[in-house]
Amino acid sequence: MAKGEGAESGSAAGLLPNSILQASERPVQVKKEPKKKKQQLSVCNKLCYAVGGAPYQVTGCALGFFLQIYLLDVAQVSPFSASIILFVGRAWDAITDPLVGFCISKSSWTCLGRLMPWIIFSTPLAVIAYFLIWFVPDFPQGQTYWYLLFYCLFETLVTCFHVPYSALTMFISTEQTERDSATAYRMTVEVLGTVLGTAIQGQIVGQADMPCFQDHNSSAEASQSTNRTHYITSHRETQNAYLLAAGVIASIYVVCAVILTLGVRERREPYEAQQAEPIAYFQGLRLVMSHGPYIKLITGFLFTSLAFMLVEGNFVLFCTYTLGFRNEFQNLLLAIMLSATFTIPIWQWFLTRFGKKTAVYVGISSAVPFLVLVALMESNLIVTYVVAVAAGISVAAAFLLPWSMLPDVIDDFHLKQPHFHGTEPIFFSFYVFFTKFASGVSLGISTLSLHFAGYQTLSCSQPERVKFTLNMLVTMAPIVLILLGLLLFKLYPIDEERRQQNKKALQALRDEASSSGCSETDSTELASIL
Repeated sequence: MAKGEGAESGSAAGLLPNSILQASERPVQVKKEPKKKKQQLSVCNKLCYAVGGAPYQVTGCALGFFLQIYLLDVAQVSPFSASIILFVGRAWDAITDPLVGFCISKSSWTCLGRLMPWIIFSTPLAVIAYFLIWFVPDFPQGQTYWYLLFYCLFETLVTCFHVPYSALTMFISTEQTERDSATAYRMTVEVLGTVLGTAIQGQIVGQADMPCFQDHNSSAEASQSTNRTHYITSHRETQNAYLLAAGVIASIYVVCAVILTLGVRERREPYEAQQAEPIAYFQGLRLVMSHGPYIKLITGFLFTSLAFMLVEGNFVLFCTYTLGFRNEFQNLLLAIMLSATFTIPIWQWFLTRFGKKTAVYVGISSAVPFLVLVALMESNLIVTYVVAVAAGISVAAAFLLPWSMLPDVIDDFHLKQPHFHGTEPIFFSFYVFFTKFASGVSLGISTLSLHFAGYQTLSCSQPERVKFTLNMLVTMAPIVLILLGLLLFKLYPIDEERRQQNKKALQALRDEASSSGCSETDSTELASIL
């Protein structure tokens, strides 16, 4: 069609008088040579985009590492009720991802874009809900409903932030290298966000003197003795410490959202702008779920993500009761996240040099020997710190690789389905859906396992069955899941050769769309001259 319009313009130009043709010849010819402009992102743009990933990671890290022990030892919810809160909250969080993705796909473009309004309007409500999660209400009988309500509400609102933010990767630039670079910035900031969340939550909460009883059976007598006053005071200090940490994290959430909004602009694909309407949601969902590379990618990362989520959800309890490092868990978490932060640039270089599939095998499998070491070694603080630093290297790969590979799958889909657009939120939301649902199942099962093992609230030590259960949840179960995930990655078809082919084909598609736009502009100008 574009070529036909250009031919008509040329024939029309032949009917012009020579004086008009000579006067207009030079500017028309200049405009007929479309300039290929690459959408280069400045460092400031990349940093502003990357900062937007921090709120999800800061809050998610605090909830992932500390919500379980908070519910059990601070709010004093029973292990069974805590397992319900954690499972239902994560399951609901998973369900909201495709729902929000559906709503975003129906959203129209505004002066702020299609994704930015969701980020802006969800932020203040999410901050309020997050703060109330860490508040202990005065009615013990309704605590389970309180935490369930505000946990689900916060997860819904943070999904309204994170799903459009994740899909924003495809709209900050059409250049694959620029998107990969921005993703590396984002992963670095997100790991810094986990460091920040770990440091703020861990260090503030770690300063509080959380009371515990040496003999759980004597806890009732101790609470009625002269120690009751000290227990109540220490418990109140711990509650206030959690509230203070929540307030600081909520402030960071708001600041990052403002920076993202002011520093990033959405860009539409040239060929997308020529489409009349986006694809229907359920038609797009059917096409996405029938795209083989996507299914293989999310299945592989489902198992590996589940492995790291099991470690995350039970690590504080594991350090406190199995290893006996009650006063060191926050520093061990900090060592893991700092190690992950410093190795993100190394993994970015590795995947560009050796390919993304190779980076998956090397990066994620590197966690296995250290998990085996943790399972077999005696409690030793120095060795535990060494293992924590080494484990952070694998955590960095687990952070970076899924979000770096998902845009490649979307590009592959666009080549096979060039006439359908608006599917990016579906890709991202359903990837997050599967990982979050698996996370909910893992946290629910692990907390329920502690309930059946005989977990004792506010006890300084736990029975051997509880220690053994925590050991299995943090070491052996993740090892099995990692190995299964790596086996599934053998089926993932997009290697470096295919990725480069897709890159060239997409660039040709964009150039054709740009040329079509230029031809239409020239035809309009010639018509006005006539």
